[in-house]
Amino acid sequence: MKSTLRIVFMGTPDFAVPSLDILLKNDYNVVGVITVPDKPAGRGQQIKQSAVTLYAEKKGLTILQPEKLKDEHFVNQLKELKADLQIVVAFRMLPEIIWQMPRLGTFNLHASLLPQYRGAAPINWAIINGETETGVTSFFLQHEIDTGKIIFREKTNITENETAGELHDQMMTTGAELVLKTVKAIEFGDYSQTDQLSFVKNNEKLKEAPKIFKNDCKIDWNKTAHDIHNFIRGLSPYPAAWSELISPEEKKHLIKLFKTQKEIVYHQLKSGTIITDSKQSIKVSVKDGFIHLLELQVAGKKKLNTSEFLRGFSFTNEWKFTN
Repeated sequence: MKSTLRIVFMGTPDFAVPSLDILLKNDYNVVGVITVPDKPAGRGQQIKQSAVTLYAEKKGLTILQPEKLKDEHFVNQLKELKADLQIVVAFRMLPEIIWQMPRLGTFNLHASLLPQYRGAAPINWAIINGETETGVTSFFLQHEIDTGKIIFREKTNITENETAGELHDQMMTTGAELVLKTVKAIEFGDYSQTDQLSFVKNNEKLKEAPKIFKNDCKIDWNKTAHDIHNFIRGLSPYPAAWSELISPEEKKHLIKLFKTQKEIVYHQLKSGTIITDSKQSIKVSVKDGFIHLLELQVAGKKKLNTSEFLRGFSFTNEWKFTN
């Protein structure tokens, strides 16, 4: 039986699509979808639609794509949808006039165990910082971003070599399941609201998850193997860790790294020194061992595994990575 609850869903990237999908598959009445406007992208400047737009169009849902969320025309359009509940999954910060509109409120799905990792890139930062556990949280929106009262949290383990992309795909599914659980609880009034600070242990430091820019992604080969390995997998596949490879003739090549393995061993090599058999393996010396490069890419070229890379890009142990 279709729910009478009127839901407006707000989201943009792939991460949001399973959450919208699970609502429709469970017969929830999604009366509107709010996402970003279509925009030109790439070299050809072809119009690109968000993943949520593409999915919503296939399902014949009402789509609104406001440039500005405070625009009077958009606010009136949203009011006309008469939503009981709004759901936000990977969208943008909402003004109060929007999140206060529905009678049952507006809740957000965040890809961390709040209050840890508030911000735009929680999956990346959890891996970069070497966490072994993260999760998804549903919470009601309030004035300060990512600070509202928590409805539910669901934990997820992070394995030693897991990349941000792999964790993203796993949390996309657990997040959708938590969205469904949260909607059902709100529909029947079967939930409590918990202040975020009640999840903070004594002397526990809150870690942030700010947006990551290209300059933040440069590898520091003077760090430990553990930290460098986490840094690379935490930025894989996007925005991708990078370093400059320098030839003996001082020619520079920007290299992106996607998959690595760490080896803890004593040596006396300078950090950034390359050791390769020129056929199947490349490893880079760091202060307490080596980083084995398994998947990499010359800027502007295809992503390749090490043996493929070495077939098309010949270099020797005289090359080096710079800090």
